[in-house]
Amino acid sequence: MEVQRVTITKKAKDLLKQLKEKHGELIFHQSGGCCDGSAPMIFEEGDMYLDDSDILLGQLEGVNYYMNQDQFEYWKHTHLTVDITEGRGSSFSLEIPLGFRFIIHSRILTEEENAVLNK
Repeated sequence: MEVQRVTITKKAKDLLKQLKEKHGELIFHQSGGCCDGSAPMIFEEGDMYLDDSDILLGQLEGVNYYMNQDQFEYWKHTHLTVDITEGRGSSFSLEIPLGFRFIIHSRILTEEENAVLNK
């Protein structure tokens, strides 16, 4: 059984593909509560400063998904699904000018998932 901490919906994949075609290499970073709350934001690779406190949660369609270690402590027992919704968020994420914003749906990890991901 492959266990993933983060996945993406079909609609979000389609938007991500469009953004990759326009901007090239990208990264996701889940914000820590500023602007749009705790939301996934997407940036051109190199436009977001990452350091040793950022944790790689996985890849979505070849795009790394990071979260700060402090934020991760709150989310480590959850599975995240990246989706989109219409509307303009109040961040610098690349999808905002297109009239969408990325959101997450979360659920508690199953016992099996938790055993694999939080050893």
